[in-house]
Amino acid sequence: MRNGKRILTVLFVVSIAFSAHPVFDHALPKLSEYGFFSEPIKDQIPKDKVIPYVIASPLFSDYAEKLRFIKVPKNGEITHDDDLILDFPVGTFLIKTFYYHSDVRDSNSERRLIETRLLKKIPGEWVAIPYIWNDDQTDAVLALAGGRTNVSWIHNDGNPINILYSIPNMNQCKSCHVYNNVQQPIGPKVRNLNIDYLYDEDSENQLVKWIAEGILKPFKELNSLPRTVNYEDPHDGTLDQRARAWLDINCAHCHRSGGPAETSGLHLDLEELDPTKIGLFKPPVAAGRGSGDRKYNIVPGKPEESIMEFRITSIDPGIMMPELSRKLVHEEGVKLIQAWIKAMPEGK
Repeated sequence: MRNGKRILTVLFVVSIAFSAHPVFDHALPKLSEYGFFSEPIKDQIPKDKVIPYVIASPLFSDYAEKLRFIKVPKNGEITHDDDLILDFPVGTFLIKTFYYHSDVRDSNSERRLIETRLLKKIPGEWVAIPYIWNDDQTDAVLALAGGRTNVSWIHNDGNPINILYSIPNMNQCKSCHVYNNVQQPIGPKVRNLNIDYLYDEDSENQLVKWIAEGILKPFKELNSLPRTVNYEDPHDGTLDQRARAWLDINCAHCHRSGGPAETSGLHLDLEELDPTKIGLFKPPVAAGRGSGDRKYNIVPGKPEESIMEFRITSIDPGIMMPELSRKLVHEEGVKLIQAWIKAMPEGK
């Protein structure tokens, strides 16, 4: 038995040992049993009423690429309030598959699916249900205990990269997805979905598509809705908008009012406008090794003196930010944040 299969067998046994956990009221042993995809499911071709989507600025996950889908139950509708907060109906599934191409420079190179994470809406909250793909890429197995697997690819610069990729366990999912003590999605916000997607051969705004599909309540003024810029595109938005978008998706799920890192006083969501809360000349609440002996989260004009720059360039588990799902430094993201801080006018 190959090592990967042995790991999956152990994980499945561990998952069965957790069978008394309430999540088993909502989880199936194999991903294929949900019927989200046509066979072979490794092709990730969604069946009817399973809709693919993207978000404007994606979370960095060690350069893994992602396929996202949503399935809203029959006769269900996503509603929203005056603050554009989406309320998904009970029974909604958010489906996210992480994968790597063997050569990221070639989209036609071999694709290896690593994991698929489900978020299912139940009364009052969401439950996270993780699956790990087998070596044969025929299915993914329930793995509440998470797991690790070696992943290799040829990077953009032509050099090989190998990492021990970590699949978070069910409780680790909560560490990022908890907001106001309730587990919920991070990416699917109105401003993150307000972009075009290529459906078959036709490009259409995702919100317009969801409304046409009957899964999203129409907006009063669709054309005036906010949109997050794509931080990966230097031509989309200003430097400030792109840097704030990177911080929003990579950091603000914890660093915001109501998030797990709320007490740090560092709030990095796009809606935050207070310069001090964003980090300018803000001393850390608890320094420790994570400060790198630097005084402030952001020193305008001086990324090399900013704690934020120190933490996002580290891969030391006791220093790095974000804390989970990262073995590598996001080189492009670091350069963006460095440029953003450097462009700030110096002085208080």
